[in-house]
Parts: sequence; structure tokens; C-alpha cells
Amino acid sequence: MEAAPLVATGLNFHAIVIMVLVVIALAMFASERIPLATSSLAILAFLSLFFELFPYRSSHGVLRASDFFNGFGHQALVAVCALMIAGQALVRTGALEPVGRQLAKLWSISPLLSFLATLVIGAILSAFVNNTPIVILLLPILISVSLKTSTPASDLLMPIGFATSIGGMATSIGTSTNLLVVAVAAELGMREFGMFDFALPATIAGGVGLIYLWIIAPRLLPGREARLPTISPRHFNAQLRIHDESIVNGKALSEAIALAGGDLDVNQILRGSENIRLVALPDMILRSGDRILIKSTPERLKELEAVLGASLFSEHERVDDEHPLRDTTQQMAEVVVVSGSSLDGRTLSGARFSDRYQLMVLALYRSNKWASQPGTEHIEETRLHSGDVLLVQGAVQSIKRLKSSRNLLVLDHKSAIPISAKAPLALLIMAFIIITAALGILPIAVSAVCGVLLMLVTGCLKWFDAGRALSVPVILIIVASLAMGTAMVETGGAVIIANAYVELTQGLSPTVILSGLLLVMAILTNVVSNNAAAVIGTPVAFGIAQQLGQPAEPFVLAVIFGANMSFATPMAYQTNLLVMNAGNYRFSDFVRAGLPLVLIMWALLSFLLPMLYGMH
Repeated sequence: MEAAPLVATGLNFHAIVIMVLVVIALAMFASERIPLATSSLAILAFLSLFFELFPYRSSHGVLRASDFFNGFGHQALVAVCALMIAGQALVRTGALEPVGRQLAKLWSISPLLSFLATLVIGAILSAFVNNTPIVILLLPILISVSLKTSTPASDLLMPIGFATSIGGMATSIGTSTNLLVVAVAAELGMREFGMFDFALPATIAGGVGLIYLWIIAPRLLPGREARLPTISPRHFNAQLRIHDESIVNGKALSEAIALAGGDLDVNQILRGSENIRLVALPDMILRSGDRILIKSTPERLKELEAVLGASLFSEHERVDDEHPLRDTTQQMAEVVVVSGSSLDGRTLSGARFSDRYQLMVLALYRSNKWASQPGTEHIEETRLHSGDVLLVQGAVQSIKRLKSSRNLLVLDHKSAIPISAKAPLALLIMAFIIITAALGILPIAVSAVCGVLLMLVTGCLKWFDAGRALSVPVILIIVASLAMGTAMVETGGAVIIANAYVELTQGLSPTVILSGLLLVMAILTNVVSNNAAAVIGTPVAFGIAQQLGQPAEPFVLAVIFGANMSFATPMAYQTNLLVMNAGNYRFSDFVRAGLPLVLIMWALLSFLLPMLYGMH
């Protein structure tokens, strides 16, 4: 489709108001005092009220309030929401866990090459899946590696966060920003980008960026003592129960350790109803009914349970008669025995915990005060004290009810229990979404919605998880940004800004003008929301290309790539905040390591885009 020219419109009252609003919006998005969702809703409310009171007549008709609500049904928003839900299914089923396990094994062979492999794999995965779960998956692996190899965690965490952002640049579905820009550009009359249409410049520039993150960035970062990550660092005492169907039933302990990837720290083994304590010797043959006493994190405990075919609870114990801990909507949660609790000084069995709360206790973490006090063979018979943390499993509603209890404090972190049997199916459905969109068989919004339906029908996902995957701030910022973009185009504000930019850069070559636009977008995205900067910048970039008589593609890509260069500040992107917390980074650390990356990517893309897209 040939690009339809933007109508040159003179300065008018509505255009002035919209340009002022854009400046105010950018300031609001940059403010940490105003929630992003509140800023977005305020902008949307103002636009709808202003154009309802003062309708604007353009060449396409009257622009009124209802036009600004179209963003809620925009195909880009539908695609973003559907992809967020589909990505949640991968997390929910544990489909990405094997990647994490293999990377963890690789680190023991060659840390340097393993670091490069982690950066590359993180980038590749982020080209197709939202990078937040990718970062959450990799953070505990890298922190564990830093502890084992005495490498500062700060050398590893920021580079992996940046690597996932680089990977998101490579495809049209890599980030919500990409989807939005592609959709807005198509509405302006430009041909719609395919999934991999701009993968070449992104891969070349991103490859150099990954080498920088691998070799140079760790040398620029000061050593910081990492905080324990928010994803449950506590190591719980637990019992893995062997039963008749267990994979390791009748096998030597050494074989069980090998199945667990060598990461199975066995304290003792309890055998028989008399709880005979056996020394954990490698050649000991495990029997049905044995209980392996171990200590590990919640995620690793559930992983070991699946790998060994064991259980963290007795087959005879039930949460209730109808739900014997097999409901796929169940979760794990960590709960703390608070001071003054009726559980303080009592045992779980004495307090009838399972009957009372409809939850099963899987493991126990002892507070420092009581850490030296040994528990009994059964967790339910161990006397609890304030500060002890229980790892519980049960239905979502049971955990919610626990929040109103005065005896226990539910920590913020809850882990959905992976439905490991559904993991291959979830991966297959995600492949369907990507392949049908990549081959042009279905639009991404259609394939993603169909994929979500398949996830729900096949049990890879529950509606509860689908609702939890959606982010209100993301939805509102997208709708508000689309509304501002519509207002800028219809009132002529985009043409006015484009003309001003062309006049300001008069006499410079188109390549330099494009490079300047790329740099402006890179600066904006580190200060304000990348979605807002991108949607506002797209019609401006389109107008600049038309004013110069140049192809629109490289200028629109300058917006996409510039808006994804969220490296120089911690508030530029949510994964930056994740690694900032885990790595105990300061603001200056992002400037120190992120600003050179912005400049590297800017310089490379300023050269690649004109060369690859026929600028003259």
C-alpha cells in the first residue's frame, strides 16, 4: 500500500492544546509521584472531555470523544493483552524451566561462555515472549552462580536485563512498543511490517550490544553486594516422600542425585513407621515409604518433586475430601508465624492447621532465633515459633482467606505450581501463535487470541491466571498513547512538529536527520514511558519522511529502536527495576553501563537503517 500523505494543517487551537498536552503527558509519565495508570486515565479523560465540548472538524469528519475510546478495541492492544496472557501460560506450566536448568548446568563447565550463552538465550526468548518472566527466570540462576563462583552478582544481573531488552527489538511482537508502532504506522498508510522485517538491523546492532554486555559492561560496573531476590530465597526444610510409582523407587540414592542434576543435598533418610534415621550413603537403595530430608527453595522443591516422582506431602493427607492437592489452580505461598499468634509454641497437628485453613504445609523455614533448634521427623509435629516461615499449598481462595488471619502473615510472593505435564502443549500453542503470524496466515491479534483460547480449553491456563497476567497500567498507557496519537494526526499537530524538526535540521543530510530522530527517541524513552514516546513519535517520523521525500520505513524503525533503548535509567523499563532491586544497583550504575550501550546502538543503527532501507 502506498503511503497516504499526512494533510498539512496550519496551526490551530486544537493542535496547540494537543501539543501542550503532549508536553504535560511526558512530564506526568516521567514523574514517580503519579502512578502511570493515573496519568494515563487523566490524559484519556481530558481528551474525551475536551473534544466532546469542542468538537474538531478534520478532512475525515468530526473528531469527538468516542474516537478516543477506540484504543480499547485496537488490534494492537488486543495483541498485547493476548500475548501477555499466553506468556503467563508458559510461566504457569513451567515450560521455560528446562531452559533455566540447562543454563545452570552449563555454568559449572565454563562460566565465561555460559554468561554469553545466557545473554544470547535471554535475548532470543525475549524476541517472542515478554521479557519480564525471562528476567525472573534467569535472576535466581545468576545469583546462585555468583555465590558459587564468588563473582559479584552486579556483574551479571544488569547485562542480562539489557540483553532481554535488546532481544525485544528484533520482531514485531518482541515488545508492546513494537506492536503499537507497527499498527499506528499501518493506519497512517504505510505497509505493515512482518514479524521479522526488521530483524536484520536489530540482530547486527544487537549482536554488537551483546558482546559489549559480555565483555565490557561487567568491567564498568562497581561490585555491589546483591540483595536476596524477591523470588523466595529462603531454604526450607522438607521431606520428599517416595511411593510405589516414584521414578527413584528401588534405585540407589546416587541415581536420584544424578536425576536431580547433581543438586540434591540429602541430610538423612527416614525409613519405616519407627522413623529409623539412615545415613545418606550413595549406594543406599531407596524404598517406597522412605522420606528424604532435604533443604532447598520452594521452586527447587517443586522441581525435585516432579523430577524424582516423589511428593512433598503424604498421599493419605488431604486439604479436603474433594481437593486432595491436585487442583491445577492451586498455588504455593510463604506465610510467617507472627508474634502473638495462636500458633506460636504449638504444632501444626495440635492446631489442626490443614482442617482450619484448607492448606497443606510442604516445608518449614526456621527464623534465625530458632534455627539451631532441631525439628522432629514430621513438620506437623514441630513446635512453631514467631518468625518461622511455612511453605503452604492450596487453592487460591484458601490463600486469600489466610490474609485475614491474625495468626499468619502471607508474604507478597506466591508461586503458581507449574503444571509440568502441560508444558509441551503450552510451547506448541505458543509456536502456533508465532508461526501463523510470521507466515502471514493470521494477523498477530487473531493468532494470539486463538492461542489464548487454546491455552484455556486445554487447561494450560485458568481464567484466574489470565486475569493476573493483564496489567492495568500497560492497558491504560497504550489506550492513552493511541488517543494522543490520533489527536496529533487529526489536528495537524504531527505535521507541525515534523515541519519544525525539518526546518531545525535544514541543510543536514537525511541520514543525519534520521540519526537525530533516533537519538531523541532514545533520550525520551529513558525519561518517560516507551509506549507513549513511540506512539507520539510515529506520526512525527512519518511526517518527517514525507517532508524529506524519503521512504518511511527507516524513520518509523528509528522510533521503534530508539523507544527500546531503555538502558540509561532504572525507571526506563520494568525489568531495569527488577535487576536494580536484586543487584542493589544505584542510579549512577545504569548511567555508567547503560549510556555507552545506548550510544553504541545509536551509532550502529544510524549507519544501518539508511543503508538497508534505500535512503538517498
